[in-house]
Amino acid sequence: MLRAPRNILRLLVIARTLARHGALAPLKDVLQGAGLAPAVLFLAELFSRPPAASATALRPGERLASALTELGPAFIKLGQLLSTRSDLLGEQVASDLSRLQDRLAPFPGPEARATIEAELGQPIASLFDSFDDQPVSAASIAQVHYATVRETPEEAAEATGEEAADAEPMLREVAVKVLRPGIESAFARDIDLLFWIAEWVETTQPRLRRLKPVEVVATFAATVRTEMDLRLEAAAASELAENFADDPSYRVPEIDWRRTARRVMTQARLAGIAMDDREAMLAAGLDIDEVLGRAAAVFFRQVFRDGYFHGDQHPGNMVVDGDGNIGAVDFGIMGRLDCKTRYYLADMLLAFLERDYRRIAEVHFDAGYVPAHHSLDDFAQACRSIGEPIFGRPLHEISFARLLGQLFRITEQFDMETQPQLLLLQKNMLMAEGVSRRLNPRLNIWVLAQPLIEDWMRENRGPEARLRDLGVELGRVATRLPALLSDLEKTVAMAADGGLKLHPDTVNAFAKANRGRNHIWALWVAVAILALALLLG
Repeated sequence: MLRAPRNILRLLVIARTLARHGALAPLKDVLQGAGLAPAVLFLAELFSRPPAASATALRPGERLASALTELGPAFIKLGQLLSTRSDLLGEQVASDLSRLQDRLAPFPGPEARATIEAELGQPIASLFDSFDDQPVSAASIAQVHYATVRETPEEAAEATGEEAADAEPMLREVAVKVLRPGIESAFARDIDLLFWIAEWVETTQPRLRRLKPVEVVATFAATVRTEMDLRLEAAAASELAENFADDPSYRVPEIDWRRTARRVMTQARLAGIAMDDREAMLAAGLDIDEVLGRAAAVFFRQVFRDGYFHGDQHPGNMVVDGDGNIGAVDFGIMGRLDCKTRYYLADMLLAFLERDYRRIAEVHFDAGYVPAHHSLDDFAQACRSIGEPIFGRPLHEISFARLLGQLFRITEQFDMETQPQLLLLQKNMLMAEGVSRRLNPRLNIWVLAQPLIEDWMRENRGPEARLRDLGVELGRVATRLPALLSDLEKTVAMAADGGLKLHPDTVNAFAKANRGRNHIWALWVAVAILALALLLG
């Protein structure tokens, strides 16, 4: 009952904040399309002062990023999601939002200690040998503290596989992630507002339903809920580590499950050079192109081999060790892609590399992303309008993440529905390309991954793979066939004995459904049942 007034008041605060930062301009088209522009603009003009001179000196996207930071954690996360939607906001605004930093002032160390003790049910002194009250990083949802753990003989034995009596305890360096106090209620308020707006848009703007605003907000809410249960983040890290257990080129810190709970996560401390620090890598004697080759291979394996990828691979979450191996932290945002989507991506990327625009169109139609009533030739021509301008240019100037974003921009013309599972992937492709260009501006990271994609395609989409898949499917049918035949035999026997009866309601439903229609189908059903009865009798 109070939902609408509460959300209208919150909308007023948002409108005032956007106006104060001069951030309404980049959102005006989006608000107009959603039918919200008159209300938001009226509230902004009625209750706010003109933007400060310092704000007007910034680009529109930078002003929007500043306003979202002031609005708090949920809007910082929302801004990062919007950075993938160049089709809605334009290239420059999306680019500015992609640099939106998820950083807030830290909360006091004693509060972190209190949370840890409440969650784990033990005093800090019994959990850690030392604990640094000063956090090393503070984001919108949690902050991280460094600590050390003196292993018990049992813990040392578990890590080494030795007997407890023979294991030598040692001091381990760990990182402890702690949720912000009250973060759950703060997010719940703003998520409810976003759902309220999305529902309004779907109800009042039918032409925007293809963008699936409620589904997008639901995906966003699910991601945030995962981030606010650190046990789920720990499980994500564990699954990712398992996927790369035999690959030393990608390091995922081990989770300390004994010191992990819903609001606290403890993991091994990961040290190294920031992923975008070219000078430090060169000083350490690392081969930049070799590091990028490993990064491309890691990205390929996560997306195509496993269908499970780190969803926030910005430079702050990735390090490079002295051997050029890549390490990752912060597993609160993870993405999954089913086989169908992976095939679509591989087919599309390779078709763009080969300039086969008709194949690109066929991939979209086969995947069901473009409704069948549209012209395949027209969509192929639209894809050509995206692809041709980039060819003939040096490969290092081609952005496949931007290309994917441009595909999204032609969606309205072809009623192509938003694919939420691809938005996160595009965001990560943008991040990967940005890092790659900072490290070596003349290298295209996706060209490094092309041989891996082609090999994967041969193994999974070639003639042998299709025969293998057909064999698996036939095997499934074969396992079900005896039961199906048994059921069919019983049905025919009942029909022959006059024992197959339909409920009166079912008979009436058939009669109503078919009144006034051609009944030839019923004759064929009867003939089929009679033929089966004769064959099996």
